Amino acid sequence: MTPVKPQHSLLKPAALRDCILFVLTMAALLWLVLRGAEQMGYNWHWQRIPGYLYTFENGRFAAGPLLQGLGLTLVITSMSMVCAGLIGLAAALLRLSSSPVGRGLSRIYLELIRNTPLLVQIFCMYFILAPILGIGRMTTAVLALSLFEGAYASEIFRAGIQSIHRGQWEACHSLGLNRRQGYRYVILPQAIARIMPPLTSQAISLVKDSALVSTIAVYELTMQGRAIIAETYLSFEIWTVVAAIYLVLTLSLSAVAGLLRQRFSAAA
Repeated sequence: MTPVKPQHSLLKPAALRDCILFVLTMAALLWLVLRGAEQMGYNWHWQRIPGYLYTFENGRFAAGPLLQGLGLTLVITSMSMVCAGLIGLAAALLRLSSSPVGRGLSRIYLELIRNTPLLVQIFCMYFILAPILGIGRMTTAVLALSLFEGAYASEIFRAGIQSIHRGQWEACHSLGLNRRQGYRYVILPQAIARIMPPLTSQAISLVKDSALVSTIAVYELTMQGRAIIAETYLSFEIWTVVAAIYLVLTLSLSAVAGLLRQRFSAAA
């Protein structure tokens, strides 16, 4: 009898080919960037970049403007993620409620937020609502991002809740659980495990969308990069570093979300 060749050995040439294509693609992109800079007569000044990331004063580490902007970006995104999750869950529950007023209000909120650009919403909140409510730039930025991302998160929550089989609700009723207890102990734990991937994508979008709050002079990562470029004209170097920082943030978020997804799946 002829022995069956292990399947994993058949994947090695394909994996090697993918690695070669990836390296060639990255080399081509690098060549295009260098070629473009050469055509423009641009001189690279990478040696100046570390000073905008960190410095050592009297032997002590001090964050540079880019790391300071990164810290503010993390604060804005973390606060907005929590608020967006709460807003999204509340809007989803209203959509699924038996109250016509609740369903109508959540519908108006969704259509208003999803059908207007985030940048326009930021400007409206900063120039119209902020003076009325007496809130600053930071609060306006968090509020705008929370409302925008919460609208998309609400549809993710609603789809996850509706994907749970009706028999789970019947089990809740047979155990004497009311609607709130059913959501808390039975429905939401199962739904969260299912909606973790799309929620992760939405969280990554939130990290990238946070760059738009630089338009109202919130000195997060993008605004710090713009300020440095205005002083030094190091456009290629600064924007490359800023893009790399955002890439590290989103990849780290994806890794953490993958661990959470595995944990919720195991618990379910």
